[in-house]
Amino acid sequence: MRNTETMREISRREFCWLAAGAAGAVSEVSLWAEPIPNAYTMVESTDRTRIMTAANRYLDEKPVTVTAQHSDRSPGGVHDFYSEGDYWWPDPKNPGGPYIRRDGFSNPANFNAHREAMIRLSLIVPALTAAWLLTRQKKYSDHAAKHLQAWFVDPATKMNPDLQYAQAIFGVNKGRGIGIIDTLHLVEVARAATLLDRASALRTGGEIRRWFAEYLEWMRTSKNGQEERDAKNNHGTCWVLQAGEFARFSGNTEVMEWCRDRFRTSLVPNQIAPDGSLPLELARTKPYSYSLFDMDVLCGIAQSISTRQDNLWTFATGDGRSLGKMMEFMVPFIQDKDKWPYKHDVEHWDDFPVRNPALLFSGIAYDKPEYITVWKRLNADPTVPEVIRNFPIRQPLLWIA
Repeated sequence: MRNTETMREISRREFCWLAAGAAGAVSEVSLWAEPIPNAYTMVESTDRTRIMTAANRYLDEKPVTVTAQHSDRSPGGVHDFYSEGDYWWPDPKNPGGPYIRRDGFSNPANFNAHREAMIRLSLIVPALTAAWLLTRQKKYSDHAAKHLQAWFVDPATKMNPDLQYAQAIFGVNKGRGIGIIDTLHLVEVARAATLLDRASALRTGGEIRRWFAEYLEWMRTSKNGQEERDAKNNHGTCWVLQAGEFARFSGNTEVMEWCRDRFRTSLVPNQIAPDGSLPLELARTKPYSYSLFDMDVLCGIAQSISTRQDNLWTFATGDGRSLGKMMEFMVPFIQDKDKWPYKHDVEHWDDFPVRNPALLFSGIAYDKPEYITVWKRLNADPTVPEVIRNFPIRQPLLWIA
């Protein structure tokens, strides 16, 4: 018992050190805007068993990057990420011609190996990093570092820092701005790398940071990146979460400030209705899961880039649009999905909700223990690929200091 309590004390003390950072702009890039008493301990006690179980399993997993598989339809090279649009299918009226869209219905024949490899990375590295936080055992940080090295440093296996060929459509285009949502699964990887790097647990931390800095610059300056930045629905939200977290890791405080401004001037006013609903997501063929998804990403942004001076959790528009209003709208439908008054999702209706991090983060931010009670009872480790794809924050311990 004494050893466990000592480890908890070390974890909390070192977490505070990590949050403070070593020098320079790090004070602007704190890991959590307002430290909440006992939040870390609560998440630790809730997730310890699942974290350690996953991490011990992942110790046997070798890195798999984009170079492991290549599609003949990709216009890029072996280091280029390539994916195809989910909802695009062959046209029965024009076999061999351009694909047509069937919103909400994923085509299992489309090339998905690179996205699957990235999601695999996003499961492995955060779990190993969380286990390292809990135990400070070097085997976990070392194995996480191997995966990061393979993806972002090793010349033979690393991914090029762009998404020029993501979510291509056969016969229509070679890649789209909408494809940048695929790297949403690098957000928690960057969060894990931040923690490891600040504790000097990454031998090539500088090179990994440089990769994320280069990718962030491509997101900001490329045609695809700018199209995704300006998307009106969850795609625009996901761009801001990515840019903010990648900017945190690479020390780009200017981009972090831009993301906070974007949250206040565009995301909340244009995506959250005065009653707290998310109309752009309700208009989709999967209104329930898309609303949950956008809810998580919006709360992830507040958790990621809020500061004491600029707390996004407390922001509200003049007509009352805010994260708090959004959660008041959504939580009853998470507690009891049967109350959902809108149309059901065309796919995977029975697989949602899962343990949405928005419940935890907003429960802490707004002192709503009832939200955290709901969070605790939900499934933290879904196995359905489509659910995992829409559940990018899976290790909240990394987001709480």
